Amino acid sequence: MAALEIVLVPALSDNYVYLLHDAGSGATAVVDPAEAEPVEAALAARGWTLSQIVNTHHHHDHIDGNEALKAKYGVPIVGPRSETARIPGMDVTVVDGDTVDIIGHQATVYETPGHTTGHISFHIPDSAALFCGDTLFALGCGRMFEGTPTQFWTSLVTLRALPAETRIYCGHEYTQSNARFALSVDGGNPKLKARAAEIDRKRAAGQPTVPSTLADELDTNPFLRADDPAMAAAVGLSGADPVAVFAEIRKRKDTF
Repeated sequence: MAALEIVLVPALSDNYVYLLHDAGSGATAVVDPAEAEPVEAALAARGWTLSQIVNTHHHHDHIDGNEALKAKYGVPIVGPRSETARIPGMDVTVVDGDTVDIIGHQATVYETPGHTTGHISFHIPDSAALFCGDTLFALGCGRMFEGTPTQFWTSLVTLRALPAETRIYCGHEYTQSNARFALSVDGGNPKLKARAAEIDRKRAAGQPTVPSTLADELDTNPFLRADDPAMAAAVGLSGADPVAVFAEIRKRKDTF
C-alpha cells in the first residue's frame, strides 16, 4: 500500500490541521480540525471529500471544526475514550495499544498524557507519520495543563522510541520560538545551532517547519533529553532524576 499523502492546512493563528489522503481509494481523513472552513477549502481545491475525523485531545483549537465537518460530510469521529465527555459526537473511541483503521491504513494508538490527561497520539507506520497533537512539538513539547511531570516524561519516552525516520506532525507552528528557548539551555549543541538557523530561513520565507523527523528531535529537542547528563548539568541538576530535569526544563520554558 502506498504511503498517505499528507497536506498541512494552516488554521487559526498558528495551528496545523492535517489532511491524510489515500490515492488508491480516494479516501481522506482530517486530524484535529481547529475550524471547518480551511478544511473544506483544502478539500475542494483538490477535489477530495472527507471520510473520517481524527482527534488527539479535547482542546477547542483541535476539535472546533468537528461538528460542521461531520454534519456536512456524514463522517465518523475517532478519538480518545478517556475524553468521551469532552469531545462531543465521537463514534470510535480508542485507548493505548489499540490499532485503528484510518482510511485503510493501520495506526497504533499511544496514550500520551501531560498536556491533557486524555491526550493520545497516532503512529501510522506505513507512512512513517506520527500525529502527536500538542504532546511533542518540533523542538518542544506542550504546556503541562493537566498532567504531571512523570506522565509527560513517560509520554515523551514512549514517542522517542519510534523509528528515527518518523515524521512528527504536531499541532502548532511554534518551532522558531522553541528554537530560541532550546538554545538558552543547550547553546553549545552544533546540530541545534544549525537547525535554528534553518528554521529562521524557512520562517523568513513563509515556509512551515513541520514536519520534522524524530531523528532531528533526538539530536536537538531538550525535552527529549532530560535523561542526558549534559542536559541535567545545563539546568543545574546534575545527577537528578530525569523527571525532575524534565520538570525544570518545562518550568523554564513556561516563563521564557
